[in-house]
This record gives sequence, C-alpha cells and structure tokens, in this order.
Amino acid sequence: MTRIHRIEDRLRAALQAQHLQVENDSHKHAVPPGSETHINALIVSPAFDGLRLVARQRLVYSALADELSSGLHALALRTLTPAEWAAQGGGVVETPPCHGGTGR
Repeated sequence: MTRIHRIEDRLRAALQAQHLQVENDSHKHAVPPGSETHINALIVSPAFDGLRLVARQRLVYSALADELSSGLHALALRTLTPAEWAAQGGGVVETPPCHGGTGR
C-alpha cells in the first residue's frame, strides 16, 4: 500500500471525510523519483465544525502521526467543513514549486 493510500484511509477513518483529495506533490521538489514525501490534502469533514484552523490541523496531524514520524516531510492542508466546501463550490489545492532542497 502506498503512503497516499495509507493517508487516505487514516483521514477517512479519523475524520469521516465527506470529500478527500490527497495528492503526491513530491515530483515538484528536489527529491528522488518515486518519493512520497510532499503531500497536498483537501479534507472536507463535519469534524471541523466549530474549530479554528489550528485545531483542524491538529486533528489531521494526530490522524497522520505515524506518517509524519516516518518520512513524510511536507503536508499542505486545506481543511473545510461541509458548509464551507459548499459555499466555495469546491476547488483544488495548488502548491508552488520548491525553490531549494538537496534531493536527499
């Protein structure tokens, strides 16, 4: 099972995500080919209702603690409630290209 699939499974289980988009952005960074170290995630979950951004991110970090301690280097998050997602009409998270790194 790839890291992407493990992340998706953990986020679905922990947050009951209604919409989940997890992408490997490692190819945009100075890492070896095939790496899964830079992840971009859009998570729409009722678990975020009433929570500020930092609290939402803490929930995600808690769900992904094993991945974060075993080589996941960067995690770009967009965390929305179902109402926020509906109001925005959906969308895709874009990350800028990396301007550095050693490729290790």
